Amino acid sequence: MNRSLRLALAQAAILVSSGFGQSPAPVDQLIPWLLGEDAQLRGLPFAEVIADATGKKVRAVDPRDETDQRVIKQISTVLDEVVRRMNAPESVIQQVARINEVSSHFEDLLCQLLNAAPGLRCDFPRTAEGHVQRSGYPDLRIVDEKTKRVFYLDPKLYASGSRESSFRTFYFEPKRATNKVLDDAVHLVVGFEHEPRKDGLWRFIRWDLVDLSRFQVKLKAEFQGSNHDLYRAEAIVARSAK
Repeated sequence: MNRSLRLALAQAAILVSSGFGQSPAPVDQLIPWLLGEDAQLRGLPFAEVIADATGKKVRAVDPRDETDQRVIKQISTVLDEVVRRMNAPESVIQQVARINEVSSHFEDLLCQLLNAAPGLRCDFPRTAEGHVQRSGYPDLRIVDEKTKRVFYLDPKLYASGSRESSFRTFYFEPKRATNKVLDDAVHLVVGFEHEPRKDGLWRFIRWDLVDLSRFQVKLKAEFQGSNHDLYRAEAIVARSAK
C-alpha cells in the first residue's frame, strides 16, 4: 500500500480506538486530523488500493503482447457497434429521458456483443459470496478463453464539455462481502461521450478505452446516515397536519 495512505489510515485508527472513554471524544480528534491530512489522501495508486483491498493484481495493458492487443481490438470493434446501435432512432435508450437511467442498457448490450465476439466470454461479476451484483465496481468481467486472462470493463457516460470536470465520476468501495474483484486482471474504463438530448434523441459521438493500471484516486472521508437514522420519532420537532 502507498506509504502515505498506510500511515494516514493507521493514524486514523489510533485516534478512533484510543479515544473511547477518554476526553476529548474520538471525533474531536479525528475531524481536525482528517482536515489536516487531506493532502496525504490524494494521488493514491488505484492498483495498490485494489491489491490491498482484494489481494489481486492490476495488470497493465502490454502493447507488445499479442493477447492484450487482440482482446483490445475485439473490445474496440464491439464499442463501435454499441455506439452505432445506441444512436439508432429505434434504440431502447431513445425512450429514456434521463441519462442516468441509460447506463444499464449499455452494460447489457456490451455484455451481449462481447459474448458474441470469437473467443471472448463476458458476464456480470460475482461477489466473494457468489452473488451477481450489478451495482459497484466493476460492471463487466471479460475472459479470453484461449489464455483465461481476465479483463474488467466499467462503462461510463459523460456529457460533451464535461471531460475536464473535477466532479466525481468513479468510485470504488472496498468491502469483503460485496467485493467483485476476484482475479488478477486488466482494469478498463470505457467512456462514452454524448451530446445534449436533441429532438428527443440521444447521440453518442466518441468513446475512449482507459487502462487503469496507472490511475490515481482520492480517499474521501464521508459521514453518512440512512432515513432510519434520520427520521427517529424522538428527533422530530414538528410535522405536517394529517
